[in-house]
Amino acid sequence: MATPSLTGLGPLDGLLLVDKPSGPTSHDVVARIRRRFRIPKVGHGGTLDPMATGLLVILLGKGTKVSERVMGHDKTYEGVFRLGIETDSQDADGRVVAETDPSAVTAEQIAAQMSARLGDQMQTPPMVSAIKLNGVPLYKLARKGQTVERAAKLVHLYRFDLLEFTPPDVRFVVECTKGTYVRTLAHDIGQALGVGAHLTRLRRTRIGRLDIAQAAPLDDLLARPALDDRVIPLAAALPLLD
Repeated sequence: MATPSLTGLGPLDGLLLVDKPSGPTSHDVVARIRRRFRIPKVGHGGTLDPMATGLLVILLGKGTKVSERVMGHDKTYEGVFRLGIETDSQDADGRVVAETDPSAVTAEQIAAQMSARLGDQMQTPPMVSAIKLNGVPLYKLARKGQTVERAAKLVHLYRFDLLEFTPPDVRFVVECTKGTYVRTLAHDIGQALGVGAHLTRLRRTRIGRLDIAQAAPLDDLLARPALDDRVIPLAAALPLLD
């Protein structure tokens, strides 16, 4: 992957680490920052679903040229999924399609399902996703009630731990490769346990060597007069992306 030129860089050529709130899309965050600070070129290094919070890497100016480097890194998430309720989107934003009594499920069963998913696995992306079929995002087809075949893809889980089980809610942490759908992990565990499940909370805490502790809440950033002292300059960012 070519290294972008480090000549002629300005103070707004680099990475901005945002702690995204629940609600806006990643594109919404990009648009707000572009509009607020009048920066012509703004992008992001990997989407978060509207419901999700946490680390969103915003790329500014010539920093947009390293988007693939950012997106290629492993990710860490913390979240909660709820047993007994299945939705069409596999998360809390979707429509409930099935309900089952999950009271017989034990923490040991949940932990065993998590452990069984460590390492390589083939994952089928959900219909409610931004993956495109003939140029059309799958979520647009899903809104019309259509279901199409989706190619399974290889993902890898380095860690998938049960942090707390407060029935019917399961709190967890997962470290995984790019492109892993965490809500699908929750859905699949629900299916395996015979009770269904959907993701209710998700927070991204790491992307490679970039950590949520380095990020600032979106509203705080938008309230600032300038971003210069929050931007990781491209020259400093490149070693973090190796």
